[in-house]
Order: sequence, then C-alpha cells, then structure tokens
Amino acid sequence: MALIIKPHNSTTKAVREARHLALPIVAMGVIIAILYFGRLFFITSIVAVTIAFILEPFVALLMRLRFPRSLASFVVCSIALLFLYVIGMGAYSQLSSIYGDLPKYGQRIGDIVDDVRQRVLGMEDRTYQLVVPARQRQQEQDRLRAQQQAELARKRSKKVEPVVPAAVPGAIPEVRIHEESTAIGDYIYSRLSSFYQLLLMISFVPFLVYFMLSWRDHINRSFLQFFHGEDRLIAARSLQGIADMVRAFVVGNFLLGLLLAMISSTMFWAMHLPYPLLVGPLSGFLSLVPYVGLPLAMVPPLFAALAVNQVPTYVLVVVLVALLHLFALNLLYPKIVGSRVHLNPLVVTFSLMLWGFLWDAPGLILAIPLTAGLKAVCDHVKGLRQIGKFLGD
Repeated sequence: MALIIKPHNSTTKAVREARHLALPIVAMGVIIAILYFGRLFFITSIVAVTIAFILEPFVALLMRLRFPRSLASFVVCSIALLFLYVIGMGAYSQLSSIYGDLPKYGQRIGDIVDDVRQRVLGMEDRTYQLVVPARQRQQEQDRLRAQQQAELARKRSKKVEPVVPAAVPGAIPEVRIHEESTAIGDYIYSRLSSFYQLLLMISFVPFLVYFMLSWRDHINRSFLQFFHGEDRLIAARSLQGIADMVRAFVVGNFLLGLLLAMISSTMFWAMHLPYPLLVGPLSGFLSLVPYVGLPLAMVPPLFAALAVNQVPTYVLVVVLVALLHLFALNLLYPKIVGSRVHLNPLVVTFSLMLWGFLWDAPGLILAIPLTAGLKAVCDHVKGLRQIGKFLGD
C-alpha cells in the first residue's frame, strides 16, 4: 500500500510546484498585457496623480489660511491652468512667427539636403569610375536609362486611362484621373483615431486633479479601510513615501529643467539665434530625457540656426549644448534629482527599456518615478524589503 501512495504523493507535489511556478508567470503576462493595451488610461491617471502630488502643498498652504479644501483645490487648479495658458500663449506667439518663416527654413533645409546629396553622388561616381571598367559603365548607364523611361511610361499610363463604354458605339473616351495619396495624408488619416483618444484623455486631467485634491482625505480614509492593524500603518507609510518621492523627483526635475532653460535661452540670445525664448526652454527640458537627451536638446537650436546658416554657428551650438548637458548630467542631476530617488543605474536602464516598450515616449518619462514608487512600497512592506534593497543604490 505504501508503494502505491508514494508515487501518487510525488506526482501531486510535482503538480503543485508546477502550478506554483506557472501562476506568477501567467499573472505577470496578464499585467503586462493590461498595461500595454490600457496605456492611455494608465498614463492619464498617473499624470493626474503626479500633478495632484505636486499641487497638494499649495492646497495645504491655503487651508492654513482657513480656506475649505474644495475651495483651496479650485483656486490652486485655476492658478495652475492660468499658468499653463500664459505659457501656451507665449509658445503660440513664437510658433506663429516660426510658421511665417517656414518657407525660408524649408529652403535652407532643401539646400543642405541637396548639397549632401550631390556630395554623396559625387563620391559614388568617383568610386564607380575607379572600380568599374568604361565599357561596363556605359552598358550599366544604358540599362538604367531604359528602366527609367519604362517606369515613367508606366506611371503615365496609370494616371490617365481612357474608358470607352462598350454599349455606345462611337462614344467619346472618358478620361479618369487617378488621385495619388501622399504619405503625410495617409499618416494623418491613420492617426486621427489615436489623436482623438489622446485629446479626450487630456481633457480629463484637470477634472481628475481637482477631484483628487478636493477628496484627498476621503480617498485616503477609504483606501486605508482595506487594511487592518499593522497593515494599515504600512499602507499609510507607503502612500506618504510615494507622495514624497514623486513630489521631490518631479520638483527636482522641474527646477533643473528651468535652470537649463534659463542658461540655454541666455546663450542663444547672446549668439543672436532667433526665438531664444522658445528654443532655450525646449532644449533645456529635452536635455533631461534619459539617454537621448543630448541629441534631442540639439535639435531646436540647430533648427533655429538655419536662419543664420553659418558653419561656426552650428559648431558653437553643438559644443555649448553638449557641455551644458554634460555639466547638468554629471554635477547638477545627482545632487538635485538623483539623491531623491535612490535607484541603481542597472535598474534605471531596465525600467527605461520596459516602460519605453510598453508606453513609448511617455514610458521613458514616467519610468523612473514609477520604479522609484515601487521601491518606496517595497521599503515599507516587510516581506518586500529585499526587493527594495535590490532596486536601491
């Protein structure tokens, strides 16, 4: 009898171990799928929560002045929207000026592209003449010329097609013009649905922020009701840790970006670049994007430098932006932002890869605060403290 029970027990144990291993893998796959397909919802919610964490100290300040929480939240949200409106109007005025100068910039870009193309073609011709004999070159040129003529004839036959109705003898041929769709038009048409969904989600952000601020106490009490005893204290500490970390991280990035924007605008104004009040902030805040901040920070000033169109100006822009970026990344960022997050570089790299894959560009921006928030939770939960130490620096 014992010989029969033993294999049965071993089989049951193996099944339990396989089930115990499979369940976390399946759960992880389901979570990743939900995060991927519901990214608009999650990104909107996280942005609203982040803004609410930033504005909460201002609401608390007004409440000390005997303002009710609902009124204090309304006043703070209104001032924040007014601040964004003023920034948007300033950016709109600069963009309107740029729009008027677009033909000039387009001509400069076209000249640069044509010059590069001519140089590349010249290098190809010289290489071709050195490698290929003269007779073979002539045969190759004749073949290419014949292919171009055949392609041109085929395009003309596609654009204009005479159609004669078979039922009416002697009818005048009807000419049909085939409208060729452009790549830009197709791209805009294919993205209309995503653009509409993005605008719809953005419109929810002010309302979400207001309700999160005005109902903060009720939301905290209701959330803590899910826990009992010591778990309730751990949940409260975790929430406070996440709020402090997100607030410190976002405020630190904003202050650093503001400093870089002021320095960049001053440099570009001294170089007599057009639109320094728009190009400087764009370059300064783009410099904070992880890993790709340096090339992104160079794009706006290089575009503005097209109006000057001088090689020393291009070189000076590249050198100054690179030096400012390296100075901010190596000296300012660790002191202002890095000390508030406490994540090791390997975890930061993996988090950028994961969230960038799931949520594209917004994932790159939100990767570090999300991972730091996860670390804050792990630091306060006794069973997850080892994971918190692994994520830490």
